[in-house]
Parts: sequence; C-alpha cells; structure tokens
Amino acid sequence: MRHGESSPHTEGEPFSLVDGHGDPELATEGHEQAVLVADRMIATGERVSAIYVTTLRRTQETAAPLAERLGLEPQIEPDLREVFLGEWEGGELRRRVIDQDPLAIAMFETGRWDIIPGAEPDDEFRGRVQRGIERIAAAHPDQVVVVVAHGGVIGQVMNIASRSRGFAFTGSDNASISHLVVTPDRWIIRCFNDTAHLSERFSTADEPPPATGIRPAGVTF
Repeated sequence: MRHGESSPHTEGEPFSLVDGHGDPELATEGHEQAVLVADRMIATGERVSAIYVTTLRRTQETAAPLAERLGLEPQIEPDLREVFLGEWEGGELRRRVIDQDPLAIAMFETGRWDIIPGAEPDDEFRGRVQRGIERIAAAHPDQVVVVVAHGGVIGQVMNIASRSRGFAFTGSDNASISHLVVTPDRWIIRCFNDTAHLSERFSTADEPPPATGIRPAGVTF
C-alpha cells in the first residue's frame, strides 16, 4: 500500500529530515485517503495478521486508521523507507521535476534514482528493499500482511518480482493497493496500483504524465 498524499513542498521551506530522508506529514487529502484505503481493506474481509510501516511519518499516518480498526500495532521495517535522494532530499526533487531540470529528465529517461548527486546507488536500494520484504515474509508465513510504503519502494518491489529494472512500476498513486505473494521460490504480482476505493477512474492523477515522464504540477511524490 502506498502512503496517502503528503504535504506539498513550499519553496524555501524544506521538509524536516529523518535519517537524512525528507519527512513530510500527510496533507488533508492524504488523511482522507487513509480512511478510504482502511475501509477497502476492512471490506475485503481479509484476516490481516500484521501492519508494517517505515521510519517516515507519512506511512505511519496512513496506517493509523486501519491499525485502529484492526487493533494492531504497526511495526517498523526501516529497510522499506523511501529511496535516499541525496542532494534532492527535503522536497528538492519535487521542485526539480516541476521545473523540468535536465537531471530530472535524465533520471526518468534512464530509470535510475542515482542520477541525482549523492543519491542511493540502485543496487543498494534494490538489495535493502528485497531484504525488508523477505524479513516480513519469513515472520508471517501463509499470512496476509499490510505494508504501507513509498512509491519508489513499491516500484522496486514490482521490479524484483517481475525481474525488471527502471521506472516501469514507479509512480503508483497515493493510497493505492498492490498485491504481492511471496513464496520461497519467487515473488508473484497479483495486482498493481488498485485505486477502486479512491476513484472510478483507473488512476487518481488529474492527467497522465507527458512523454518525458515528468508528472503534472500538483501531483506529489
């Protein structure tokens, strides 16, 4: 599950940092999305055994309505925190994308976060995400677990499962649901970016991104 929409970046007011990562809170819309995605999970009737979040508060705030209704205490899996954006942490990524910075365009064209100066190397990011998912799966064999994570992380999980690379799965909608089955032999994708609980449309974005991959203004990351 991706976290709900986070607060927009304001020029000159960088987000607070947690271990170097930008840590915005949920926007009002994000809190509303958190309730809707909780409603969806409850409506499925699935027996959720555990809820996992990351060290960043937008995942914790998104999980809160579901955790309260299920009577579960969310657990933190630090290896599923968002990709480290180096010099573009604290909201700088959003500004660079909206301004169509040449490096931002190159980032989308190559499908690599580590185009950004000082950003986390792609192989290191992929490795820690895999370790985080495997730890959760080992702790909950044959159980349903909700993991509230980030767009970059979800994209990386889908890449690992499908044996692909790049940004093919990057950009899932806020508060969307993706379903992954983890077995000892392989990871199986059951669905990606389900937003039926948020909108009658296939995506909650106002319009599709242009060919450069730059998302329209107003869409948060």
